[in-house]
Amino acid sequence: QMEDPIQLKEEGNKYFQASDYEKAVQSYTQAIKLNKDKVLQAVLYRNRAACYLKKEEYAKAASDASRAIDINASDIKALYRRSQALEKLGKLDQAFKDAQKCATIEPRNKNFQETLRRLGANIQEKVNAGGALRIQFSTDMRVQKMFEILLDENSEKEKREKAANNLIVLGREEAGAERIFQNNGVSLLLQLIETRNTELILAAVRTLSGMCTGHKARATAILHYLGIDNICLWMSADNEEISLAVCNLLQTITDCLLGQGTEEHHGKEEAVVLDTKKDLRMITMRLLDMLVSKKVSGQGRDRALNLLNKNIPRKDLKDHDNSRTVFVIDNGLKKILKVVGQIPEMPDCLPLTENTQLTASVLLNKLYDDLRCDPERDNYRVICEEYIKSKIDPQNMDKTLHAIQMVSGVLQGPFDLGNKLLGMKGVMEMMVALCGSEREIDQLVAVEALIHASTKLSRATFIISNGVTLLKEIYKKTKNEKIKIRALVGLCKLGSAGGTDYGLRQFAEGSTEKLARQCRKWLCNTSIDARTRKWAVEGLAYLTLDADVKDDFVEDEPALQAMFELAKTSDKTILYSVASALVNCTNSYDTKELVPELVQLAKFSKQHVPEEHPKDKKDFVVKRVKRLLKAGVVSALACMVKADSAILTDQSKELIARVFLALCEDPKDRGTIVAQGGGKALIPLAVEGTEVGKIKASHALAKIAAISNPDMAFPGERVYEVVRPLVSLLNTERDGLQNYEALLGLTNFSGRSDKLRMKIVKERALPDIENYMFENHDQLRQAATECMCNLVVNKEVQERFVADGNDRLKLVVLLCGEDDEKVQVAAAGALAMLTAAQKKLCSKMTEVTTQWLEILQRLCLHDNMEVQHRGLVIAFNLINADKELAKKLVETELLEILTYIGKQDDDPKKQHVINVARDCLTRCMDYGLIKPLSRA
Repeated sequence: QMEDPIQLKEEGNKYFQASDYEKAVQSYTQAIKLNKDKVLQAVLYRNRAACYLKKEEYAKAASDASRAIDINASDIKALYRRSQALEKLGKLDQAFKDAQKCATIEPRNKNFQETLRRLGANIQEKVNAGGALRIQFSTDMRVQKMFEILLDENSEKEKREKAANNLIVLGREEAGAERIFQNNGVSLLLQLIETRNTELILAAVRTLSGMCTGHKARATAILHYLGIDNICLWMSADNEEISLAVCNLLQTITDCLLGQGTEEHHGKEEAVVLDTKKDLRMITMRLLDMLVSKKVSGQGRDRALNLLNKNIPRKDLKDHDNSRTVFVIDNGLKKILKVVGQIPEMPDCLPLTENTQLTASVLLNKLYDDLRCDPERDNYRVICEEYIKSKIDPQNMDKTLHAIQMVSGVLQGPFDLGNKLLGMKGVMEMMVALCGSEREIDQLVAVEALIHASTKLSRATFIISNGVTLLKEIYKKTKNEKIKIRALVGLCKLGSAGGTDYGLRQFAEGSTEKLARQCRKWLCNTSIDARTRKWAVEGLAYLTLDADVKDDFVEDEPALQAMFELAKTSDKTILYSVASALVNCTNSYDTKELVPELVQLAKFSKQHVPEEHPKDKKDFVVKRVKRLLKAGVVSALACMVKADSAILTDQSKELIARVFLALCEDPKDRGTIVAQGGGKALIPLAVEGTEVGKIKASHALAKIAAISNPDMAFPGERVYEVVRPLVSLLNTERDGLQNYEALLGLTNFSGRSDKLRMKIVKERALPDIENYMFENHDQLRQAATECMCNLVVNKEVQERFVADGNDRLKLVVLLCGEDDEKVQVAAAGALAMLTAAQKKLCSKMTEVTTQWLEILQRLCLHDNMEVQHRGLVIAFNLINADKELAKKLVETELLEILTYIGKQDDDPKKQHVINVARDCLTRCMDYGLIKPLSRA
């Protein structure tokens, strides 16, 4: 190691010239430690300050420069370096003073003069702006530095990543977004996008999204600067991350143009009136153009469809303006039809993903549902009919195939319209004819179309009489697995059209287990494309109507896992099919109760009478439920619930709710369901969907809420969302079990916190709970009374008991006299809390019924120690409330009861009872109503 400070200084200088600032700092630091010469010490400090400036460690640079100045006040290099460091630290006034000293020492130095002018102007603006400029100045510098780093190809990777993340954060802040915008930031961001570096493109696009959020004028300016054509081009990229980020940017711009989000105005912008309709139409037209462009990737097409799905149909049908939908139908319906009419197996097919055509069908459905009148719907139908007719050409089978595929796509969207299209001359006949074609592609398209067409029973009848034989032939002869599985699903669908497994067995010729095994084999074969495996799931959705099939299926762990994995995909049909199969496996579908007389009549007339399969009995169902829980069905269901509303239909939600309710049947399983996210998943199902689905989900929530710790089952604010579904079950239209378990859940909740009690009151549950306290059914009456016992802790509930003109207190007093011990415990507890909290209720209790004293005495002499204790607490509350009331009680047999209990010897088992009786007597002595017992 060198010990000569001068040599170390020279070494530090060499490192500095080589831009190795870290080693230069080390050399200067070592020299400072060894040096004893003051002049050299000043040089070492100012040199180290120069290193820190290069390293952007401005506080250290200012400190070292100050040490050099302390030694030599006129060290011009140290002064200038400190000025630079202070400027970077935002201390403009101090930086100006140092620059002034430099200019005084060297008045002809242009660098010093320029620095002085710049700092002086900045300080003046800072004074005028009252401090706001300091933030702006600092932000401008940060923005400039970030872009310098990002656009410098030689910048270190770590620095670039840090700068990119900082830029995104800055773009999300209003002040930061505005500074980026005002300092040519959009142009610089566009340069980043053009670098073709994925990380830089993502950073630029996400920054632009932040800048557009909630600011219509800025969003409009950015849209025009970037150009909608460029945005759509970037969204068409093969890179999924970039495509999604650009899609989010376009959604943010669209939200601003539609006036959604919180827009902040600045300065003169308030006076600017922006006509957004033109921009919105321009965006819509470009998105529609993307649908039919061969240059657009499959995921780019999906993004365009998703944006159209989200932004074109009205969100609220009360809004009468559906002009965006009408515009799309007039200008883009044929383009959407072209997408649904694509055949992936044909060479001229547009680039598609597995979800593209289904998403297009969803868009067709949303547009059709958004129409307001018959003329609009007729226009929609006519466009579809004319476009499909133009594609039907007996001389060109490929063209005709596209027409049939379009009908198939419409059937997956607006079904009623699809059904009308099936009625077009020759369409159904063409489907059946194509099934008999020698070409596999003809068979594939035709079979798939027949499956979608057979959903309507009237069409199914036509297919049963014309196409079943062909489907059977195709299934037996074809070696193409894609066609084979579709033919199987077609047969299954037709066979189960009656809703029972009888028809299914007829078509399957008694071999449903064999067909199901084949479906499971396809399902587990990951080498088969996802579309074909989707059909395997749909086949199982029908085949599991057979009890033998569902019993075998739940024992096939690989098949279950494969189905759960497929359920995570964004496919409406898969979600529905998985949910249907699970409903069948758990027997959670509705069953009609057979009337014995009608069964005998049917047998007499030699009609088929469906009988319960042995494997549909309770023991087998329970076993299947346990097996599904073990396989992780709850996690799969929770994942399905998170799907987009366009994918997760109300019918699918109902099916999932049915499965959850079946899973919650055994109290021992409810902890597992909560642990795997079942509690959270049930909340949206209880709020949105079909009426039946909401009831089933609410009932499942009630089962969980009845026995679970609410803090564990529904952590945080989520517990408050559960209250409304539970209250919805307190309805005479619901069955007794639903009422009972909802009351148990509310009892559990009301015992947790006053905030929860308040939420229950706000949901107007109190009148319903009171009604159930009158119920003849013992368990319902008990549950309602226990719930009220917990609720009376709440001040607002107490006030309702105090208010005149109601019989609430009378009801509680009379319930204390019930023979049902559990009801007595709850009612006495409620009365004890009410009389302790509200003295007015003590005197009121003696007025509501002539039986009050008899009931109180019975409580105080009760064999059940819990009831007795609560009765004595009520007696104490009455005595403690008012001397006159105490006097009235002392003149009754209650005094003897209290004396008898109070004189008993201490006993740990009932000491709490004895102590309350003694407290009553002590209070009476305090009033002077009785004298202490004299001892011999």
